[in-house]
Amino acid sequence: MSCFKSVFLKKNLMNRFIKIAVFVATCLTVGYFSGMATRTSVETWYPLLEKPFFNPPAWVFAPVWSLLYTIMGVAAGRIWQRIDFEKEAVQKALLFFWIQLALNALWSVLFFYMQNPLLALLELVLFWLMIYETYLKFKGIDKVSGYLMLPYLAWVSFAGLLNAAIWWLNK
Repeated sequence: MSCFKSVFLKKNLMNRFIKIAVFVATCLTVGYFSGMATRTSVETWYPLLEKPFFNPPAWVFAPVWSLLYTIMGVAAGRIWQRIDFEKEAVQKALLFFWIQLALNALWSVLFFYMQNPLLALLELVLFWLMIYETYLKFKGIDKVSGYLMLPYLAWVSFAGLLNAAIWWLNK
């Protein structure tokens, strides 16, 4: 009996790992393509913009976003693990997750590819609200997953301030 239990536990652990890995890979892929949309503007247009005193150095963004995409993926993977127990709540939470992830990518397109800080700022309000709603949904299913969304929410809040300041200084 203990051999059967051991196999079951290993399979369950592997299944949990795969669900997390799928979401981490998906988030990092979205981040990669967002980065592709920004690459030209980061080298040409963005350096010419007037920026506020609190603008971080350029090298900060890639590692911060990579870490945030990884943490988001872990949070979403943990939520997906609960699908057999709270199907409706998990589906709703993951719907909000997908919406905010799409808005995340859209922000990069609006700000960098279209070079439109005002439109990006307006979109960021909806983006922030979707992250907050995702946080609430995640927290209701798995507190750890909810808490894992807080650094992302904080960074996007900071990005909103930065976006607003850049728009204001360059209008």
